[in-house]
Amino acid sequence: MTTKPGYFFLVVGPSGAGKDSLMDGAKQQLSADAFVFAKRIVTRPPGMVGEDYESCPPEQFKQRQAAGEFLQTWQAHGYQYGLSKQLAKQQAQGRHIIANGSRSIVTRLNTMVANLVVIYVSAPMDVLAQRLAKRGRETAAEIKKRLERERLEFPASIKVMTVNNDASLELGIERFMRAIRETVADN
Repeated sequence: MTTKPGYFFLVVGPSGAGKDSLMDGAKQQLSADAFVFAKRIVTRPPGMVGEDYESCPPEQFKQRQAAGEFLQTWQAHGYQYGLSKQLAKQQAQGRHIIANGSRSIVTRLNTMVANLVVIYVSAPMDVLAQRLAKRGRETAAEIKKRLERERLEFPASIKVMTVNNDASLELGIERFMRAIRETVADN
């Protein structure tokens, strides 16, 4: 009997939308046997506020990239980001992958993994600005630049679910979980 691949949930959206918070909440509720929460590899120094990531010096990142260790890589906000190739193997074994990613990799990733589902996390501009300011990682000018990024359109062949994270964290997690559970239930 062959194992049916799981879903690959790529969580995208503007900075400050609360992607990491929603994923952290979902991680507390979903079975670690069935769901894998990807840890991004980032050329950011270790210990910065926000997501749980694997810090990787830029030169080592380039070496790992050349060695084919990444499923996908992208650049944003002065850093390189990568998702491990191991995620595709885990997905092929029937596990569902939940990964914080970039809108810019959706089309490429769709050619590399089965069952891609984009979860687009959104929030109103004023909410995003408040969250980014509270985070304290960027200047007001850098926050403005982040908020001015355009939303990329996704190919019609890719399933996209929008989660509005404009209220309490609890409600955001509930909406996020509903998107995941509805998708998995349709399987």
